[in-house]
Amino acid sequence: MIRIGLIQFPGSNCERETALAVKRAGMEPIEFLWNEDLQKLHTLDGYILVGGFSYEDRSRAGIIAALDPVIKEIKAQSATGKPVLGICNGAQILVESGMVPGLNQADMTIALAENKRVSEGKILGKGFYNAWVNMRLNNHGQPNAFTRHLTPQDIINLPVAHGEGRFVMPEALFKMITEQDLNLFQYCDSQGEIVENFPINPNGSMGNIAAIINKAGNVLSMMPHPERTMSGDPIFASMRDYIVEKKNINIQSTQVSIPSHKPVSSLYISPTSRGLTAGSSELARSMEPAVKPWEVGSKRIITQKDSNIHECVVKLIITDNHALTVEKTLRKLGFPVTVSRFKHWEISCDSAETVQEAKKSGVLYCERKEREILVSELGLDHGLTYLVRAKDDLPGQQALQTLKTHYSLSQIQKITAGILWQFKSDKEDIHKLMNDILSTNILRNQYAHACYHYS
Repeated sequence: MIRIGLIQFPGSNCERETALAVKRAGMEPIEFLWNEDLQKLHTLDGYILVGGFSYEDRSRAGIIAALDPVIKEIKAQSATGKPVLGICNGAQILVESGMVPGLNQADMTIALAENKRVSEGKILGKGFYNAWVNMRLNNHGQPNAFTRHLTPQDIINLPVAHGEGRFVMPEALFKMITEQDLNLFQYCDSQGEIVENFPINPNGSMGNIAAIINKAGNVLSMMPHPERTMSGDPIFASMRDYIVEKKNINIQSTQVSIPSHKPVSSLYISPTSRGLTAGSSELARSMEPAVKPWEVGSKRIITQKDSNIHECVVKLIITDNHALTVEKTLRKLGFPVTVSRFKHWEISCDSAETVQEAKKSGVLYCERKEREILVSELGLDHGLTYLVRAKDDLPGQQALQTLKTHYSLSQIQKITAGILWQFKSDKEDIHKLMNDILSTNILRNQYAHACYHYS
């Protein structure tokens, strides 16, 4: 019987419904925990990275699991033609690992950013969203391991349940993905029409993308949950038939090695050195420096000229599991570091009194488990600190909207949210470690976040 590995990490929680879907397709589900002997993977015919919240989505969804050795082995197995399906959190892991879209250029990766539900310029919501949606194949879907029993006329009604499911990427890369039909499934209405507005598009994903497949056609990153409904059974049946008739599928060559992340000292992609195709120069121009110096408003030190810019740095007074998980992951990778994490708010307001009211509101932080600290308390001279911000800054926009609407703090002009990550090491020169640490992308995805050196 065909044996499908159900890959699970701490926090995975969809193994039961995935196992039932695999059984309905006439295959045998084999549970595989992240810390098992990797040789067991060699005996399996395919793999499903199940949904859930691996490592509680610490740092961001999927990144900690993507750095686990089991993913390196699954990548090697996928290069032999074995199918790999990532569902929800599994999809996030595949994206963070670079297995999707699999265009054989290390920098041509994508991001699954925080959900964005916006109507007429108003933020209706962000973060976790749970609902039933419709999706269908795009009109020109390429031959692959997962859709041989589906056509663009088949509407699949299935649930979504995620907080970071919005596919984002540079416009040039989006163009390449759509031209190569890698945007395999799209959100649609009940008639199959592609409608960009919420709730048809539940998370603001570019081009209504619900799932992206790699160029080879055997690795699929899907945010909705086909395993939770029999409407999704054709996907698993196709996976079965693909394995049985694998020699009839045209599997293109793909690289086995883990993508080599560019050091932060190399700021831009070089199209010529990467050997990219048409549209690559446009993609290179869309890239930003990996790490930039940071300034408050127009200056790092607040002066009378920019006294309307106020910083608010917030420290968690209970155990910070996000920082601990990043620290443990980096130590497993060979970096002897201590990691701290802080919330960072930048508030544009002419009234210091209004800023204090905003801080007391509970919108920016919860006094029961957090407290504001001075920048001087960060100890910037004893380590390296980086400020990471979401490029579309939904947390900042929503905080501003809440403070204006519910607290009548109309004098606030702008709020920008971010996270400060601080790194120290007692064993090695932290300056010599940081390029390699940042190159793991554990702090940010370059397409969803901006990263600044905070000093």
